Amino acid sequence: MGLTITEKILARHAQRATVTPGDNVWVGVDVLMTHDVCGPGTIGVFEREFGPGAKVFDRAKVVIIPDHYIFTSDAMCTRNVDTLRSFASRQGLPHYYDPGTPSYKGVCHVALPQEGHTRPGEVLLGTDSHTCTHGAFGEFATGIGNTDAGFVMGTGRILLKVPATMKFIIDAPLGRGVMAKDLILHIIGMIGVDGATYQAMEFAGPGIDAMDIEERMTICNMVIEAGAKNGIIAPDDLTRAYVAARTSLPFEEAASDPDAAFCATHTIAAKEVVPCVARPHSPDNYATARSCAGTAVSQAYIGSCTGGKLTDFIAAATVLHGQTVAVPTYLVPATAEVAAALGTETVNGTPLSRIFDQAGCLPLAPPSCAACLGGPVDTFGRTKGSEVVISTTNRNFPGRMGSMKSSVFLASPLTVAASAVRGTITDPREFL
Repeated sequence: MGLTITEKILARHAQRATVTPGDNVWVGVDVLMTHDVCGPGTIGVFEREFGPGAKVFDRAKVVIIPDHYIFTSDAMCTRNVDTLRSFASRQGLPHYYDPGTPSYKGVCHVALPQEGHTRPGEVLLGTDSHTCTHGAFGEFATGIGNTDAGFVMGTGRILLKVPATMKFIIDAPLGRGVMAKDLILHIIGMIGVDGATYQAMEFAGPGIDAMDIEERMTICNMVIEAGAKNGIIAPDDLTRAYVAARTSLPFEEAASDPDAAFCATHTIAAKEVVPCVARPHSPDNYATARSCAGTAVSQAYIGSCTGGKLTDFIAAATVLHGQTVAVPTYLVPATAEVAAALGTETVNGTPLSRIFDQAGCLPLAPPSCAACLGGPVDTFGRTKGSEVVISTTNRNFPGRMGSMKSSVFLASPLTVAASAVRGTITDPREFL
């Protein structure tokens, strides 16, 4: 019996010829990432267990990216960044991206690929549930807790249970006005928030092949909302070109064998995937955008690791060009690279930043997670009352963007932009 991509990667990193779902194996780690929310806790575990003078397992394999609560006057948030900065200095870490300096990058899940830290066939762990984003590069990537991360920081290894793999085949390229966000919300709505609990979700087929890298990242980013351990897409020429442009480090690809065993296989008809939303307060509370037409929104938000990439802003600009928003519309580029591109990338000959300004969007925020995880009271875009928000983020739980009284609809950048113009939830195909 052959192996899936996930099984092959874990077997190789466990130095075993084969693995079976349910096996517990010691796995070598290629990259460990942490940020300002969980980094201090991870460091605390590491120094408690290995000693205050201990060195990390491999300085080149530890990446620290403050991104969640950084553009704030909150003293506790500032303390967290100070803790990371001090640790990185003591350890001599080459991959510490410090806020307020030219080395700062932005949201970890978009900065990691941009800085060449994501490579096919590798194992990447992060103290953040959306670390699964990086499965878009054909690697095993998943989120872990502070205790596990502290152990990995000292040893470079982790004990993992091999997940079974669900396969999703998208039979054709997505239609007009439909984005990766619509596809993953469609799938989560179909299987539920626990439909893939501790399983790998592998995506393939013409629909995936036609997507750019950033859209594939959106797909893998949200598998955690179905309970999955990881999401993964086999590398292709597009993947190789992206990675080769950002790192010269070698890697060894993996692909599922023709006779690999999947615990379930779903074929998704692309024609059935339409612009949609996840209604409050769960990512699986699926509805088509058209069925929600007329639902008033008081705020629109384009940003986060899920919806703050350049592809996302280009999509939003195609709708906003020549339009005026009817509600406050917050824009948060995921990284400094994305922010810079907004001034040079164009739609119909007009730079994206000018399109957003002319549409009446609020001035761009500094690259960060901003209101995606609520944050302190001075966080850009944070809800403070009973706002109804349509957002490109990944979760819409009560209080997720700040106020417990607010309601969040999740949607693609196209749908968010169209809804911002109308002030009500709108199918973006009406603008295309």
